[in-house]
Amino acid sequence: MNATEAQQTTISSLRSLPASFKLLFGFISDNVLICGYRRKSYMIIGWAISAISMGMLLVDSKCGLAEKGESQPSVEIFSLTILLFGTGFWFADVMADSIVAEKAKLEPEESRGQLQSTCYACRFFGLMIAAPFSSGIYSTFGPRAVIILMGSFPFAMLPLIYNFWEPRNQVIKSTSAQCSEIWKTVCSRAVWQPMGFVYLYNLLQVSNSAWKEFLSSVLQFSPNQLNMLLIMSYVLLYVGIMAYKYYFIAWSWRSVYIMTTLVGGFFSLLQICLIEGYTFGLDPFFFALGDDAFADFVSGIQFLPTTIMMVHLCPSGSEGASYAMFTTVNNSAYTMSSAISTQLLGVWDVSKETLVGGDLSGLTKLTIFTTFCQVSGILFVKLLPRTREDLEHLHSDRLSGSRIGGTIFLTITFGSILYAVTIGFMNIVAPGWAGET
Repeated sequence: MNATEAQQTTISSLRSLPASFKLLFGFISDNVLICGYRRKSYMIIGWAISAISMGMLLVDSKCGLAEKGESQPSVEIFSLTILLFGTGFWFADVMADSIVAEKAKLEPEESRGQLQSTCYACRFFGLMIAAPFSSGIYSTFGPRAVIILMGSFPFAMLPLIYNFWEPRNQVIKSTSAQCSEIWKTVCSRAVWQPMGFVYLYNLLQVSNSAWKEFLSSVLQFSPNQLNMLLIMSYVLLYVGIMAYKYYFIAWSWRSVYIMTTLVGGFFSLLQICLIEGYTFGLDPFFFALGDDAFADFVSGIQFLPTTIMMVHLCPSGSEGASYAMFTTVNNSAYTMSSAISTQLLGVWDVSKETLVGGDLSGLTKLTIFTTFCQVSGILFVKLLPRTREDLEHLHSDRLSGSRIGGTIFLTITFGSILYAVTIGFMNIVAPGWAGET
């Protein structure tokens, strides 16, 4: 479409903007039944919106490649369909998370966490398969084939969701009762203390935003090589999930975070070896492949303890809103971390011209600093309970029921939502406000 950098930023914001309203989606499904159902009706609506949006895009144009002189949709139509697709996707995603949270609480004590680990293993397995498959489809048949698949898969899911069993006409607590229960929940030390750790830890996972520029401009990795790095990241993310499911699930949550943080820090520092040209006889691509991809293996191991903990914090009957609220806190920390990493680009000179000119000192300093930030997250690990039993004990702690803790938690939650909505809104109404061309 020959979209400018500013327009690309706008489209990216439109795709992720609906995720800022996950709490609202969950709250609606907790309080309003459609055809007697709390989840499946909303899930059908969500996937139907996603399927229809891709159909609209196909009707509008041939969805070809600009470099081949083929017809493409206008930026406005494409933006609208991406917004609708994202809205449907996140709506259905919240419902799926709510169902998993409800079912996971019914597991026997000795097998707690197995359902979630299985569900997320299936999810990331699909992601792992989709990455190379979609790349191949795009390269062979072009964007139209990808769009057809993006519309067909949600549509094909509708009969499966229709046949999904869910109790009808469940008793719904009043809105005021649910709000009161959620407030009581967030005031519990079992919520604000471990979620405080999650927020601080994720906030400190500051990435090296100049790294991809180094790989493409200095090491001259081809687009195919960069895509291979992405595919391997998805593969090792799935492997990390499976490693937790079959091995690390018996470890304490603290031990998992300490081990993975230190190992991740070690591999992050290996980037300096690549910057200096010390790859121990390996081709730079394969050295970067192991270095970058292993970070996602670590992320896969860390992912499940957090989600398992969140399920145990959800009050019965309000799983949609409460789980969405917890994941919003989790995701908002990553959003803030990304903003910090972007700001760090101005601290040391890591511009494309400087890197190509051979001055990599700024990149080395940035790598050391971001690695230090990432590893420093374990300084707060004592805020995290060791096990589910420790989490239960926090409910009866003398500091449990703290209005101050609950107020801080909700302030961070809604402040983060406001920040994400503001950034998304600015990218839409004033493209280029952050310096894009």
